Amino acid sequence: MSSFRELLVPGMAEVGRGQRGRALEAAVRAAIRDGRLTQGTRLPSTRDLAVQLGLSRGTVSAVYAQLVAEGYLRAKHGSGTTVAATPVSSETVSPPPVKTAPRWRYDLRPGVPALSAFPRAEWQAATRAGLATLTDDDLGYPNPAGLPALRTELAAYLGRVRAVEAADVVVTHGVAESQSLMAQVLRAEGHRTIAVEDPTHPGSVEALTAHGLRPVPIPVDEDGMRVDLLPRTGCRAVLVTSAHQFPLGVVLSPQRRRALVSWARERDGYVLEDDYDAEHRYDRPAVGTTQVLDRDRVVYLGSVSKVLAPAIRLGWMVVPAALRDRVVDHKRLSDLGCSPMPQAALAHLLRSGGYDRHLRRSRQLYRRRRDALLSSVASELPGWQPHGVAAGLHLVLRLPEGTDDKALQTELARRGINAPALSGYALSTSPFPGLVVGYAALSVDRLRAAVAEIASISAP
Repeated sequence: MSSFRELLVPGMAEVGRGQRGRALEAAVRAAIRDGRLTQGTRLPSTRDLAVQLGLSRGTVSAVYAQLVAEGYLRAKHGSGTTVAATPVSSETVSPPPVKTAPRWRYDLRPGVPALSAFPRAEWQAATRAGLATLTDDDLGYPNPAGLPALRTELAAYLGRVRAVEAADVVVTHGVAESQSLMAQVLRAEGHRTIAVEDPTHPGSVEALTAHGLRPVPIPVDEDGMRVDLLPRTGCRAVLVTSAHQFPLGVVLSPQRRRALVSWARERDGYVLEDDYDAEHRYDRPAVGTTQVLDRDRVVYLGSVSKVLAPAIRLGWMVVPAALRDRVVDHKRLSDLGCSPMPQAALAHLLRSGGYDRHLRRSRQLYRRRRDALLSSVASELPGWQPHGVAAGLHLVLRLPEGTDDKALQTELARRGINAPALSGYALSTSPFPGLVVGYAALSVDRLRAAVAEIASISAP
């Protein structure tokens, strides 16, 4: 058995006596995995191997027993211990490399708030205060619909700032999960397609497709989605960003809102209203929601990602009564519900007014940054025109006709500037060449420097 001893001793040579049992276990496991111990190989008896390695027989017996339990070894009375039929590879299998996000010199991607302005002290205080309100039972498995205290605060908040009738709030991990849950419910009801704006957010398309719904693109013009085209699609569900269309930044007109609800009633369908960026309007109060026109046909979706931070992973749905139980059941089967602790913190932040205070501060901050970006573009790139209303965390810069926005995106990326092309959001044909530029995450000085560099790259 000297060869067997030589096989194992190198892996045990540098460990202390108290760790040799674990080292032996790891050495045998590794030898089986990489094929040095093949199927059917008979191992020494526990007594013999203990003598060879200077271990107690009990230690070796425990190692054998553990590896038998894991399926690496087979022990049969009277036949000794042999290597089981464990799949092996002659090559060392390395874990896939971890993908890291690029380090951009200027990151102008849309949808990212000013993370450096996150109210850390207020959130920390809200976390402590929220935790103090949780009972022992609250620390068990959560209500899949959400913490009652948060649902109460959200209903009051949404009713106050968005006039939403929020009797049936369901707490989720954000709009992405809300869309996925609705896709599952609609699919179970027989839906196979869903109308979406074109251009639109690629993440929404991915989520809907992953859960069995085929997105059908509907063009967007200055008044929002072309609702008049919906009857031609055969769809009975639609996803819209009515307050601030992503990415074009237009608002769905009142006439089209009414037409949208009428279409849903006639088709026995549903409108999924993503209230994207509604909190951030700089020239006037945000327009009301489509949900107020028909709470039985409109599913209202929102989150804290653009106000606080995406990392909090909290959002909400206001669900028609006919769908609520099915949505909650899918949520329960998906993840048993969101963690009560961040929910309690958010409930406290809403109740204490901290959420409103932060929103007022960030709205002023983003207005300054938007103004600085527009001023710099007007000075450095007079041929580029901003598109959409004064709202949100991004704007679209319309490029001169004939510009290849994808090629420009590639060239900017080569210089360390992340500015996505509008055509990358189009499901069919892009309405015009453009860049979708986020301004919330960069300071005024950084925005000006970014525009100056883009101008030097784009100059003929």
